[in-house]
Amino acid sequence: MLEEMRKTDCDVVTGTRYRMGGGVMGWDLKRKLTSRVANFLAGLLLAPGASDLTGSFRLYKQDVLRKVLAEVKSKGYVFQMEVIVRSEKMGFKVREVPISFVDRIYGASKLGAGEIVQYLEGVRMLFFEF
Repeated sequence: MLEEMRKTDCDVVTGTRYRMGGGVMGWDLKRKLTSRVANFLAGLLLAPGASDLTGSFRLYKQDVLRKVLAEVKSKGYVFQMEVIVRSEKMGFKVREVPISFVDRIYGASKLGAGEIVQYLEGVRMLFFEF
């Protein structure tokens, strides 16, 4: 991520599971499908310039992150998507690098119906804002 930021002088580098060289290990079909559909829907409606809006592996320039966070409205699961979408819409240069995501060994995902509804509401909010 640091190498990509230095090489391209971008403002944000985000890890993606959905480009050549990236992937997911340890997820069942339901979780993979949920993630793919969420990213496809947001990509279609928001044109965020990134393929993986629900991932958390990111590197930001400090001043860029401060500016973007000052505009963020959402919390929880939607937060990750909103930060990338806002970064791009605010004119910051976003780049992706492939990552291999390995599912947690302990604990469980908090992703459920409530988070999915929140995500859809977040997509709707950002769609009408931008």
